[in-house]
Amino acid sequence: MTDTRISTAPSGITLTRGTTRRRFLTWSAVTAAAAFAPAMLGSAHAQTGGSGPTGSSGSSGSAGSVGGGADLFSLGIASGDPLPDSVILWTRLAPSPLEPGGGMPPLPVPVDWEVATDPSFRRVVARGTEIALPDNAHSVHVTVNGLQPWTEYHYRFRAQGQITEPGRTKTTPAAGQSLPALSFAWASCQNWVNGLWTAYTDLADTTSHEPLDVILHLGDYIYEGDHRKSDARDTRDIDFSVTREPYTLDEYRLRYSLYKREPELQTAHRAAPWIVTMDDHEVDNNWAGEISQDDDDPAAFLQRRAQAFKAWWEHTPTRVQAPTGPTLTIYRQAVYGDLATFNVLDTRQYRSDQLYGDGSHVQDAATADPSRTMVGAQQENWLLDNLASSTTRWNILAHQTVMTDLAQMTDGERQVSMDGWSGYEASRHRILDGAVDRGVDNLMSIVGDIHRNTVSELKRDYRDSRSPAVGVEIAGTSISSGGDGKDLDDAAENMLATTPEIKLSSAQRGYVRTTVTPEQWSSDLRVVDQVTTPGGRMRTRATVTVPAGRPEISLD
Repeated sequence: MTDTRISTAPSGITLTRGTTRRRFLTWSAVTAAAAFAPAMLGSAHAQTGGSGPTGSSGSSGSAGSVGGGADLFSLGIASGDPLPDSVILWTRLAPSPLEPGGGMPPLPVPVDWEVATDPSFRRVVARGTEIALPDNAHSVHVTVNGLQPWTEYHYRFRAQGQITEPGRTKTTPAAGQSLPALSFAWASCQNWVNGLWTAYTDLADTTSHEPLDVILHLGDYIYEGDHRKSDARDTRDIDFSVTREPYTLDEYRLRYSLYKREPELQTAHRAAPWIVTMDDHEVDNNWAGEISQDDDDPAAFLQRRAQAFKAWWEHTPTRVQAPTGPTLTIYRQAVYGDLATFNVLDTRQYRSDQLYGDGSHVQDAATADPSRTMVGAQQENWLLDNLASSTTRWNILAHQTVMTDLAQMTDGERQVSMDGWSGYEASRHRILDGAVDRGVDNLMSIVGDIHRNTVSELKRDYRDSRSPAVGVEIAGTSISSGGDGKDLDDAAENMLATTPEIKLSSAQRGYVRTTVTPEQWSSDLRVVDQVTTPGGRMRTRATVTVPAGRPEISLD
C-alpha cells in the first residue's frame, strides 16, 4: 500500500500526506512553546521504555511531561467511521479524568500515532503527529488515509513517553466488492448508575466469538441525569461536579470521562471500529428538536444542546464535522461492498414534538398528521435517495427507536409510545412506502432505546391486518439501563398478546451480535443475568434468522 509517511522533520514530528508548510511551522511552534513551559507541564517524566511508536524518540517527548506521571490515556483509544481507504483514530489526553480539563494544562500537546498491519507493529504503514488542543479537551481525531480495502489494521498512540495499548480496526470493502459475510454487533443505553458493563467484555471476546468487522452504538452512550446514587457502583468519592446533571461543556466532558474510563468500554472500543450515533440522553431525556424535556426556553436549550454536541464530538471516533453551535449533521451511510448498507439516522434533531405529554396514547388523527416528522424533510429525502440507489443485498436502517407499534392494552385501550415512530405514523408511512416503491429488498431496521430485545415484522400500519410485512426490525436491549431486568416481564406479555407481529420480547440486558451473508441474516441476542452485581453470566437468549428475499422471522 502507499505509505502515508513523507519525511521526518528535525523536531521529530512526522509529516503526513496533506501537511502544509504553514501547518508544519505551527506544529514546530507548539512543540517549542511546550518545551519552554516545564512548570505548567510538570517535571516528572513518565517512561515506557524511552522510545516512541516508531522506535526512536518521538516528537511528543520534546514537550516535557504532562500530568506528573499519571496515565495520559486514561480514557482509552478508539477507531471509527471506516471507509475503503481510511479510518478515524481517536484518543483524549486526561491524566485526571474526573477533574475539569482532565488534569491537562491549557496548552497544545503533540500526540504521535501509528498504524500497522500486525499487532507487533513490525509492518508500520502510516504514522504521524496530531496536536491535542485544549479547546477540544485535548482530544485528537486522526484521519488515516491511503489504507487498503477490507483490511485489518492495528494502531496506537504515544505522548510524553507513554504508549497506549494497541487497538484493532478494519476498513470497509471497495465499492461493489463481493463480500461473503459481514460480522457486526450493536449496543445502546449504558446508564452508568444502573449497572455494570459485563456485556462489553463478551462483545470484545475473541476466544468465544469471531472478531467483529464493525460495532454500532445506537445512542444513549451517556446519561445526563443525576448520578449521585447507584444500584451497582460506589459513588461516594466522586465529586458532585461529576455526578450532577450536566448543562455546561465542562460538565458534559466530566460525564463522558466518568463513562469512558471504564475498562470494559475501553476494551470494546479497541476490538473494532465503531459507528456511533446519538439518541436523547447525550443531551436531555426525550428532547425533540428545540424542545427540552422540561419545556425550557428554546434559546437556553439550544445553548445546552450546543455544549452537549461539542462534548459528544470530542469523545467520539467520527468523521462528523466538529459543531460550531447547536447543530450537528450525524446522519450518514456506511457501505460494505455488495452485501450491506447501513443508513445511520438522526431521530432527535429534526423531529416534531412528541404528542400527549410524551407518554403512551391511542393512535388517532394527531399521530397520523402528515405534517409531523421523525427525521425532517432533508434527511427523509436523503434516505429515500440512498435506498433508491442501493446496490447491496441488505439495506439497514440503523437508528435509535422502534418503528414497530409495541402496542399494549391499557384500561381497555390499545396504546403505543408517543416517543417512537408509532407517534409519527405518516413519517413511517413515507419511508416504508418509499422503500417499497423503489423496489428495496431485504430491509432491516436495527434500533436500541427501549431497554429490551424485540423482534418484529416491519409494517406501515399495525392496525391493518392486510398491511404486508416489508422488512424485519430487531431492537437490541440495553447494556445496563434499567438494571437487571427479567426475561418475560409484564410489558412483554402484554405486547406479545396485543401485537401479533412481535415475535419476541425480553427485558434482560445485553447486546446483539450478527452475521450477514448473501443468503441469510443471523442475529444472536446476547443477554446477561445480572448487572447490578459482578459475575453476570452471558448467554444467547435467541438466534434470529431472516432469509434473503423474504421478511420472515425464525427464532431458535
